[in-house]
Amino acid sequence: MEFARSLMVSPRVVLLDEPSMGLDPKTTATVFEQVVRMRDAGVAVLLVEQNARRALETADIGCVLDLGRVHISGPAPELLADPQLSELYLGGRPGEHAASPRG
Repeated sequence: MEFARSLMVSPRVVLLDEPSMGLDPKTTATVFEQVVRMRDAGVAVLLVEQNARRALETADIGCVLDLGRVHISGPAPELLADPQLSELYLGGRPGEHAASPRG
């Protein structure tokens, strides 16, 4: 797995571009678990991810881009709780998760 290879050199920062693209739900969950483990081990993780809800649930700080410009940024829990952001980018009201297939 690419995660293991990237961590062999003990990086301080890891950049991840769409790590869940094309993955089934079970594998996606594993990817995000590894991102959390890296973060908890003190590695700074810069994550670009279309699954905004999942990324914000994992992140400390979030930044939402719209047409290549920063639309909103701040602590991830605050972004998840923002009703307008949730409706526009996360597919529903805060605390309301879209149904997801079980993997």
